[in-house]
This record gives sequence, C-alpha cells and structure tokens, in this order.
Amino acid sequence: MSGVIGLWMLACVALLMILTGLPAWNLLIGVASIFSVAGIAFDLISPTLFTALPSRLLGLLESDLLQALPLYVLMGVLLNRLPLAQALFVSGSRLFAPLGASRPLAGLGLGVLLSPMNGSVGASVAMLSKTLLPRLDEAGMAPARSAALVCMASTLGVVIPPSLVLILLGDAMLRAHTEAVNATHVAVRIVNTQDIFRGALIPAAILVALCLIAAWLTNRCSDHGPVERPSAGQWLTSIVAATLILGLLGSVALGYLYAVEAAATGGVALFLFGLATRSLTRPVLREVLRETMAISGALFALLVSATMFTLVLRTFGTDRWIAAWLAGLGGGPYATLAVVVTMLLVCAFVLDAFEMIFVVIPILLPPLLVIIPDATWVAVITLLILQTSFILPPFGYAVLMIGNRLARPVGTRAMAIALAPYVVLQIAVLGLVVAAPSLLWRVPDPPAAAGTSGGGLSDDEIREQFEKVMREQSADSVPGKAQGGQD
Repeated sequence: MSGVIGLWMLACVALLMILTGLPAWNLLIGVASIFSVAGIAFDLISPTLFTALPSRLLGLLESDLLQALPLYVLMGVLLNRLPLAQALFVSGSRLFAPLGASRPLAGLGLGVLLSPMNGSVGASVAMLSKTLLPRLDEAGMAPARSAALVCMASTLGVVIPPSLVLILLGDAMLRAHTEAVNATHVAVRIVNTQDIFRGALIPAAILVALCLIAAWLTNRCSDHGPVERPSAGQWLTSIVAATLILGLLGSVALGYLYAVEAAATGGVALFLFGLATRSLTRPVLREVLRETMAISGALFALLVSATMFTLVLRTFGTDRWIAAWLAGLGGGPYATLAVVVTMLLVCAFVLDAFEMIFVVIPILLPPLLVIIPDATWVAVITLLILQTSFILPPFGYAVLMIGNRLARPVGTRAMAIALAPYVVLQIAVLGLVVAAPSLLWRVPDPPAAAGTSGGGLSDDEIREQFEKVMREQSADSVPGKAQGGQD
C-alpha cells in the first residue's frame, strides 16, 4: 500500500530534524523531492505531479490572511527591542505588590498582554526572558521557578486571540473542514478564523485565571526585596499601552477588526512609541527590519516547503489511507479523537506549532472532522495540545529556548517539578474542553438544508464518501496522475 509511504516521509523528517538540526523547510523539501523521484522511478506516481505545484503555491500565497504574518513578526521584534515590556512589568509589579508574589503575577500579566502580539513562542521567550529573568533573580526566586514562569507566560499567546498561531490554525481548520464537508455532504457552515477566536476565549480565560492562582500560591513566599517604584512616564506608558493592546485584542476576538488590521495598527503604534521614546534609532531600526525579514522569510519558506511536502504525501494516497484507517477503528467518535490527539501530541514533541499547522494538521484533521463535525471544538482541543507541548520537559520548545538564556543551568528534574503545576492546569483545561464542548462560545450553525438527512453516516459511508472526494481532489491537482498501487 503506497499510502504508508507518506508516514515514512513524516518519520524521516522528524528523525533528520533531531539528528541534523537543519531548518525544517530544508528537510521538508529534501525529503519530498527524494520520495517523489523514487515514486516516479517505481511508477507509483506520475511526473505530472510537479505541474500541480506552481498553481497550489500561487493559490496559497494569494491568501489575504498571510499579510498578517510579517506584521506579527515585526511587532514581536519591536517588542523585544523597545522598553515597553520593562515599563509594563515595573508598573504591574507595583500594582500587584499588596497581594505578594508581585513579580510572578506581573510576569504572567506581561505574557497575557504581549505574547499574542509577539508572533511566535520563540519571540515571546526572548522578550520575556530578557525582561523577567534578571528581576526574578533579584527577588530571590529559584532559577527553576523563574524559568518555568517565563515558559508559561511565553505560551499564553498561543491560546489568546489574535495570536499568529491561532490565525494560521484557523486557516488550516477552514481547509480541513471544507474537505470533510465535501466528503459527508452535510449542510453546515464552514468554520472560519473568527469561530476559532471565539471558541478559544473561554478556555484561555480559565487557563489564565488558574495560572495566576498557581503563580501566587507557589511564589508568594519566595518573592523578596523591595518592589521598584515606576516613574510617572512608566505609569502613563503602561496605562496607554495596556488600553491599546486590550482594545486591539478584544476588537479582533469580537470581530470588530480583522487580524491584519490589528497587526498593522499594533506595528504602527510600536513604531511611534519607539520614535517618541528615542529608543528606535537608525541602527536599531535597521536591525529590526533585518530580523523581521529573516524570520518572515523563514516562515514563508516553511509554508512553501510544507505545501510541496503535503502534495507529495497526498499523491501517495496517505491522506486516504489515514482516513480509511480512522474510519475503521471503531469505538465511536471519542476513541477516534483520542487516537488523533495522541498522534498530535507525539508529533508536537518534535515539530513546532507552525510545522504542525502546515504539515500534520492538513493530513490528520480532515478525516477526524468527517467523524466529529464540530470543527470549533476540535480546533480548540488541537490548540491546547500545541500549547501543552511547548512546556513539556525535556523537549518542549519553550523549555529548550529558555535553557539557552539562563545564566545558571537548571536540571531537567528541577525544571519538571517547577513546571508541574502549569502542566497539570493545562491538562485540566484540556480535559474540561473535551468533556464539555458546550463550554465554548460559538456561532450557531444554520438550519440543515432541505433534503439533507438528519441522521449520522455509518463508518462505511463516511469512508466511501471521503475517499471519493480525495480521489477527485487528487485528480484535479495532479492531471493525468497514475494511481496504480494505492491503497
């Protein structure tokens, strides 16, 4: 069965990422090229495969949503270069001083405000570690607890709209849901990015509240030393910045602004702040633009390489093979969901959020949405899995990033103990969302169209209809392709 070849492709990419340390986009293009040449040589796929690639790339890059990508990267770089984070932290520490654990609470609050605008977890770790770690060390906090707090604060932007991860996940879910609806012919409204934003709001609010309580309980006796008194300028900067950021986040989450508009507004506001404070000098601006171009280029390279990789994988029929396998599992929707969640969690140990969204989600989620049509619920579960994977030691992305920025090394055991309360809370919120889909805020689906059956489809019908749509889509994207030897 040639459908299994795509799984070998994924395994090769994961293994090479661990062994070589090369950028993911290099490995995705390299592995896809080698397997496609081998497939053509053994007459498993047709050479016309490559004629479909340009149209797929052009159609992908025409998406207006991608305009937000470099804007979010620009905001993240500016936040890392400007003194805004310091002003917010000092003011927040003073504000939380009567509660005890003022610095940890201010650090998490800083993550809530700035992480959604940072573009990536890596950018959030860089910005927050520079701002928080020296001040937490001065307060006498243990290095492991300081590192754990920075890790958790850096990942809060994953689930708080309108983070870049949420935007790209919303686009991937739209595509996956479209495939599933085409397979089942059920009259439902296709999920969009705004649905994902709203669905994530309540779980994000619960997680933030629980993390603030955990930070207060675990650090209220270890936060020593006088709290720095902010200047009048820092108070003014903090009030204006917090008001503007919360206004932008709320406007996007509630649908008053598009994500691209909010990102552009935030970028202009940060640029003006840099000019007003004279911190955005010509050399700094040059570095900001260079770093923004480098990171944006890497993300677009990843997007293009993932498009080529998934095209080759689909040509081998791996998506249809996975759909048939999931449909034949039995045990009901929750058993299928458990299998897919486990697969996503395993992949997330090796791949970061963008690689998961571009490579893994387009393969695993369409067949899951055929069986479980609640796309918003599945998207929020996926989002929480991605966030949890960032703080799971020893290979969580945020854990690895913070390890390179600590003045004193922290052992794996100490780091795991410090992160344990936050990991438990993450899993608890994930379990709550799984057990109570009605918890999510969502737009009601329109009434079913006339003539549409109100009953569910059998496993055989689901598998048959999904495979039919996959065959039609493969034929459209790769004209004249030979399907011999598949499935």
